[in-house]
This record gives sequence, structure tokens and C-alpha cells, in this order.
Amino acid sequence: MKKTLIIGASSNPERYAYKAAERLVSHGHEIEMIGRSSDEIFGQVIDTEKKAYTGIDTVTLYLSSKFQTEYYDYIVSLHPNRVVFNPGTENPEFEVLLQEHGIIAEQACTLVLLGTGQY
Repeated sequence: MKKTLIIGASSNPERYAYKAAERLVSHGHEIEMIGRSSDEIFGQVIDTEKKAYTGIDTVTLYLSSKFQTEYYDYIVSLHPNRVVFNPGTENPEFEVLLQEHGIIAEQACTLVLLGTGQY
């Protein structure tokens, strides 16, 4: 199982970040979440601060590129294996930075990856 950090997490069931959290948990993946508002979903807290999580395999982004800049150094510091850029979050500048640090930058949809067994 791949420990996943969801950035742009939401407690709104209509949001894709919420659906991704739900699906990740149902597939047995451990999750951590950072969002704009503190809340709790699926027994997990949505943090509002960047914490020094350990063992993160995948970061899945639900933030548009204009809000990602403040997360560049933070995400690199977590040393994930990959960062998933969900539809609408594509960011060529950040993808290059990640690749320079040996982190896979993947333009994909977390929900589709889970649904097709490719996560």
C-alpha cells in the first residue's frame, strides 16, 4: 500500500479530492491530508499546515498551478516517489523541478489510476 498525501483536501463530498480520499482509504492506502480548512473525514484530520510527514510514497495534487508554488520545497523535502498532477493541476515548471530531484511527475487522475488497478 502506498501512503499518500492529498494536497488540496476537502470535506465536501462533491470535490474530487474528497472522492480520492474515500477511494484511497477503501483500497487500503494510508492517507494524510492538507487543505484550506481543518476538518475530519474517514477518521483522518485535514491539516492546514505543512507537517513533516514520513513515509509518503505519493503526493496527489488538487490545487491549480497558481497555488502550488508555496508547496514546491515542501513536497521535495518529503522525498515522495511520485507526484500525481490530477486534471487541472498540470504544472510543467514544477514537473521539471521534481524530475531534477528524482521524483516522478505523473499527469494522471488518482481516481482513474485506482479504478484501473494502476495506482
